[in-house]
Amino acid sequence: MSSPMIKSKHTFWPLIKLIPIRTNFRMMRFAVPLAVISLILSIGSIGVTALPFTPPCGGLNCGVDFRGGTVIELSTAPREADLGVIRQTLGGMGLGDVQVQQFGDPTDALVRFETPEGVNPTQELEVVKSALTKALGPTNFTKQEVVGPKVSGELFSRGLLALVLGIGMMMAYIWFRFGLTFGLGAAAALMHDVVLTFGLFAITKMEFTLTTVAAILTIIGYSVNDTVVILDRVRENLRKYKKMPMNELLDLSINETFSRTIMTGVTGLMALTGLAVFGGEALFGFSIAMIFGIIVGTYSSFFIAAPILMWVGVRRNEDEEAAQNVVLGSASRP
Repeated sequence: MSSPMIKSKHTFWPLIKLIPIRTNFRMMRFAVPLAVISLILSIGSIGVTALPFTPPCGGLNCGVDFRGGTVIELSTAPREADLGVIRQTLGGMGLGDVQVQQFGDPTDALVRFETPEGVNPTQELEVVKSALTKALGPTNFTKQEVVGPKVSGELFSRGLLALVLGIGMMMAYIWFRFGLTFGLGAAAALMHDVVLTFGLFAITKMEFTLTTVAAILTIIGYSVNDTVVILDRVRENLRKYKKMPMNELLDLSINETFSRTIMTGVTGLMALTGLAVFGGEALFGFSIAMIFGIIVGTYSSFFIAAPILMWVGVRRNEDEEAAQNVVLGSASRP
């Protein structure tokens, strides 16, 4: 007869194991309505990102990296920074679009302005600092960043090129690894995640910088990793259950990988939440992009990549035919 302690050990899970090892969710039931919602959100994201058609960033709130200009972080401690005086001082200097906001302590302020054409950015920065010191009194300039229009244009084009190449290489990998049909599902999930992330930045008007591009590239890698785990299980089950209906086989494959997928995402979210809260303004956009990317990446692996296999159709003996062709080709060589 087993002791109460042993029985308790096998009956109750530790609190950390909130997700059961075996699940039986019927996710393919919701594939069609969720796909329609995802399509609507994707089209909307493209719209808010592209509109208005004003170079270089359209609806995105591009930072100095892509628009060119100057960023100054200043502190008037122990006095509170007077944002009204700062705006009034810079407003009469012909600096174009001037943005002033408070960040961190009430004594700190962040100033962004465009450098007029034909003006040396470094000299203009010194003029601005002198004017602010005269208006505010003793001021400590903690950060100064100057990016010229030519450099910002090159950074923007290279950032887009990095995104296009990253997406293209991931799609090529999935295609060669799993075949065309699986590649379509992975490509759709990948484009869904990237487009919705752009839409998030366009709607919230968070600053879009090179750090954001790095976050999106990381999201691409995470999304593909999640998708590959599920697609690999689907391929294994296609060999094992040759008569099982495709929707049931997809549900089975997702449930078999569900615990691993969710726990991987949760651990990432825990780390990124701490980074968003304590990482400061410089890492806030990166953290939010990654948090959003992990959520939509997990969602798209379940409800975008997998259902496409059901709608497009997968030949269950595709792997065996490919392997047989390789063997026959090798045997026919002299």
